[in-house]
Amino acid sequence: MTTVNKVKEVGMKIHVGNLSDENSEDDIRQAFEKSGAVESVLITKSKYNGQSKTFAFVVMNSVEEGKSAIDSLDGKELKGRTLKVGEALSGTDSAGGKGGPGDKGGFGGKKGHGGTKGGFGGSKRFNSSKGGFGGKKSFSGGRGGRGR
Repeated sequence: MTTVNKVKEVGMKIHVGNLSDENSEDDIRQAFEKSGAVESVLITKSKYNGQSKTFAFVVMNSVEEGKSAIDSLDGKELKGRTLKVGEALSGTDSAGGKGGPGDKGGFGGKKGHGGTKGGFGGSKRFNSSKGGFGGKKSFSGGRGGRGR
């Protein structure tokens, strides 16, 4: 017996920025439904206070409808704010998240802690010689670091 896996056709995930705190998921859905079928709307909220972070993600049922929504809503006003609408980047498309450029003082992620121009955190080998701070067994080095 063979099993056939059905793969759902993927629509388009859209990032909607510069939202007012007053926008609801229904407000956003209504604006986007003028361009086509909306699969889902998610307004991001702060985990600390539950308030909107003023951006959302909308998933449209097709790429064509998604492009139509971007074209018609980018730069338009919704509840007193000019929307910034564009295709959402997937996790593999963005440059952030896994570390910044190590020689320019990036931060966070697995690679690129610190650097040569004043990053922060990391272990001794990642701290900067020009003012990094923190990290284990680091020293202040150069300009105003806080080492321990």
